[in-house]
Amino acid sequence: MSDAGKPRSGALPGLLSVLAMLALWTVASQLTDRPQTLPAPWHVAERIGHLAATGELWFNAGMTLWRVAASFVLAMAIGLALGLAMGRSRGFDDWLNPGIIILLNIPALVLIVLSYIWIGLNETAAILAVALNKIPVVTVMIREGARALRPDLDEMAHAFAMPPATRLRHVVLPQLAPQIAASARAGISLIWKIVLVVEFLGRSNGVGFKIHLLFSSFDVEGVLAWALTFVLVMLTIDLFILRPWERHANRWRQDAA
Repeated sequence: MSDAGKPRSGALPGLLSVLAMLALWTVASQLTDRPQTLPAPWHVAERIGHLAATGELWFNAGMTLWRVAASFVLAMAIGLALGLAMGRSRGFDDWLNPGIIILLNIPALVLIVLSYIWIGLNETAAILAVALNKIPVVTVMIREGARALRPDLDEMAHAFAMPPATRLRHVVLPQLAPQIAASARAGISLIWKIVLVVEFLGRSNGVGFKIHLLFSSFDVEGVLAWALTFVLVMLTIDLFILRPWERHANRWRQDAA
């Protein structure tokens, strides 16, 4: 029996995995017996509760989430357009491929620093720096998907004289949906980590900024509280938005098989 035909075991393995990690963390914190270095999980949970009660958590997490969303939309839109053009046109690919390779190999920190120097310590520079780190990844994934588009469907669209917009909507994008969903899932985790670095270096609010302040005082409990809070936010987005979307995007391939 193939994996597709096996019954799903549900969320139990994932839940057990998380509980095992919490148990390991608890044991390590008790063996270490140094709360300043490795606080226990319940102390971090208390800190998160305090941050939520004061409202500080909602404001700073909201600012980080806004930067993640803006960078994500910008990177996906530009990466989709570039990847589709490069996958469908050999000329575009020859011209743009060197630049994509260069962007893929420039460290994120370099792009962040240059954006702040050239544009200034503002939201535009922060969002652009994050998007520039994600655009080449999306472009490459979409390009490979565009190269694998079915030629018979292209011929059908040509035979029926479909306008370009209609062909894109009904022929091209449905075939690219798995690549789009995969690049979105792979990119959202990368984007939020880079956003934290952007905030650490040059913003006056957000989760990364708060971690910067706590790092200055070696407050491990606070660092873990802010980090775990946003990890939970991103896990929620992945589990309830991106993962169902990816399953839906791949459904037509499973049906065809």
